[in-house]
Amino acid sequence: MDAHILDEAAQWMARRHATGFGAAQQAELAQWRSRSATHEAVWQRIEQLQLRMDGVPPSMGMAVLNRSRAGSRRHVLRATALVLATPMLGWLSYRHLPWQVWSADFSTATGETRDVTLADHSHVLLNTASAISTRFDSEARRVRHHAGEILVETAHDSVYQALPFVVQTDDGLLRALGTRFTVRKHAHGTTLAVLQGAVQVTPAQSGQSLVVQAGEQVSFNSHQTGAVTPLPPHTDAWVRGTLYAQDMRLDDFLAELQRYRPGVLQCAPGVADLRVSGVFQLRDTDRILELLTQTLRVRTQARTRYWVTLIPA
Repeated sequence: MDAHILDEAAQWMARRHATGFGAAQQAELAQWRSRSATHEAVWQRIEQLQLRMDGVPPSMGMAVLNRSRAGSRRHVLRATALVLATPMLGWLSYRHLPWQVWSADFSTATGETRDVTLADHSHVLLNTASAISTRFDSEARRVRHHAGEILVETAHDSVYQALPFVVQTDDGLLRALGTRFTVRKHAHGTTLAVLQGAVQVTPAQSGQSLVVQAGEQVSFNSHQTGAVTPLPPHTDAWVRGTLYAQDMRLDDFLAELQRYRPGVLQCAPGVADLRVSGVFQLRDTDRILELLTQTLRVRTQARTRYWVTLIPA
């Protein structure tokens, strides 16, 4: 999927929600949609996802435009698109996610989890902003991991048991050896954490395989695997709806919390090195931010509900 088309679609969405979008602009939008089947498909998908709006006022686009006096019109429109799209698209980063994510069999929005039972009675739990597709045939039980993080628990008493259970990622192939494990996609690789049993890892462009045992984790990309290390405490805390932190830098903590909260969440450089420890309930990210202001020397600076910065108190 052309990232340029996704970028343009987001800009059109922002413009349509702003004031002054009249008949002439509607005609321009219609012309843009008619450029190709891909243009129309992207727009149709955005309109479908718009049904998931969560109380964002239609005037927000103009409010952001009015406040953003610096920078080019293109950058302003991108900022507007981000604020408008955040609650509507949730997990969708409109310029970076591939088309396969949009058409995945199962997906979650930002802050959502979903438990999926497969045809062989295996379970896949999708964490926030995650997506998978599945295909069972005479050769294998396949799960295609497109985005986010999943917990896989393979079934043992199934007519499919003789077939290998594999998870395909952009970076390689994971073959379950009777097991329970998590898979998390990062910008430049994938992390496997094995909770029970074992998993064989084979990078996509390498013939070298590695078996990771229970209590171990490894990060890998399409060319190689990294070092196998012990699982950190509470690796699967998200399964129980919690975020665990032990002496974590504030900026790292916010980056992790950002996964569960729509919009922009960041901190000023002067407080980035403050340390966070505790177990936090992910169902209420506003409460987590409130706790941070009570325990650290910080306060929140909110442009909107969806753009929050922690600054020195």
